[in-house]
Amino acid sequence: MAQATVPAISAGENGLSRYLTEIRRFPMLEPQEEYMLAKRYQDYEDPEAAHRLVTSHLRLVAKIAMGYRGYGLPIGEVISEGNVGLMQAVKRFEPDKGFRLATYAMWWIKASIQEYILRSWSLVKMGTTANQKRLFFNLRKVKGQIQALDEGDLKPEDVTTIATRLGVSEAEVISMNRRLSGDTSLNAQIRNDGDGGGEWQDWLVDNSDSQETVLAEQEEFDHRRSMLKRSLDVLNDRERRIFEARRLSEDPITLEDLSGEFGVSRERVRQIEVRAFEKVQSEMKKLVALDAQSLVTTEAVPA
Repeated sequence: MAQATVPAISAGENGLSRYLTEIRRFPMLEPQEEYMLAKRYQDYEDPEAAHRLVTSHLRLVAKIAMGYRGYGLPIGEVISEGNVGLMQAVKRFEPDKGFRLATYAMWWIKASIQEYILRSWSLVKMGTTANQKRLFFNLRKVKGQIQALDEGDLKPEDVTTIATRLGVSEAEVISMNRRLSGDTSLNAQIRNDGDGGGEWQDWLVDNSDSQETVLAEQEEFDHRRSMLKRSLDVLNDRERRIFEARRLSEDPITLEDLSGEFGVSRERVRQIEVRAFEKVQSEMKKLVALDAQSLVTTEAVPA
């Protein structure tokens, strides 16, 4: 799978802006469509399937890469490295395990970017101890948390706070902060041609739920909906009609209307509704128990 399968990032921030605009044109995939494409690539190594899987996730790579802009490296190269990680994820993705590709790919994208950053910074003899690596990748985040984003040296009290939170010495905090200084301002415009591309901080600051949280919640919702659909199979046609009309409809049908539809009393409709609910609830509990049992024996974290 060659890197030529994704749009190229030309030099300069105008080139980056064009790239970000271009990748927004690739549509996101519905879960079933993503699954079928992943199976096609897994079973037949279909290059078109791989291309669609990669291009539909380029925005995820760009979003993750923007979080690493403070390390003084060309953001275009950081994105390119993230794209390499995405391709590796697509190559190794196993759709039958139940994960969405985005959830799996985030591990590969971040690992590829971090390895690139560490390789690049080793040229300036950045320390390689575990503490220094933790400081390297978390300094900007902690500075943001304590509102210590002014340029220049940190205030003594901020140095102490950061050193305590990250378990490193104050001297290491001061040294790393100076190495990471001199970055382009986050208020700099993405475009310089007056087209209103926005500021870099617009890409970095996101007050919504994290991508991981959104994906996890969506997957949980889809999973529960799938189990509910399977649970409805225990109902006969009349039970299913009444249950869906009374419990699943945004505008529930009245007992009176359903009694007229089926030629039975309102009380009989109510009894059928209660019985149908109990049957669905019982089946859902069985499926949840089976699901929990399968999680015990299935690898939950991608290798």
